[in-house]
Amino acid sequence: MPREQRREQLIDAALGVILEQGYSGVSIEAVANAAGVTRPVVYDHFPNLARLLHALVEREEIYALEQLEAIVPRDPGDRDPQQLLPQGVRRFLDAVASRPATWRIILLPLDGTPAIVRDHVESNRADMLARIEALVRWAIGRSELPAGLDIELTARAIRSLGEEAGRMLLHDPEGYSPERYERFVSSVGTLVWP
Repeated sequence: MPREQRREQLIDAALGVILEQGYSGVSIEAVANAAGVTRPVVYDHFPNLARLLHALVEREEIYALEQLEAIVPRDPGDRDPQQLLPQGVRRFLDAVASRPATWRIILLPLDGTPAIVRDHVESNRADMLARIEALVRWAIGRSELPAGLDIELTARAIRSLGEEAGRMLLHDPEGYSPERYERFVSSVGTLVWP
């Protein structure tokens, strides 16, 4: 197996072990067993478990941020604010459904989650909150939302709705589909838009 392909296989194996056994169950031995290789093969790619976990977090973070970049635009351009939120929730849930393992470690943190993972998740949540706040300001500036609306609380409510929708989708994809949430957000939007 080519070196880069083996590296990805080992990261995938580590992710699988974490999702099945939690962080307390992950070890070089467990990763080697899950990948069907020996421990020296793992050590050939990662000098220790910390470096393997760092590579895992880094890779999954890149996947998640690439997906979020398309969902929460820095510049909404001429989009319709009334469509941006329901479409954004739908696209976020489609992203969660496309990479459930990635989003499980973000939205459903396991007991014993290492500080490095928590720190990355919280840093990215703060960045997303700032981006959502900017979108709320933009919608208010276009007179699409009431001028007196509390920007911070609105942004926090939107982020919380999205995160909870993602968790529900991970728990029950049939019962809490992206389509169902998109319809719900559109319905609630009719109560908010002036």
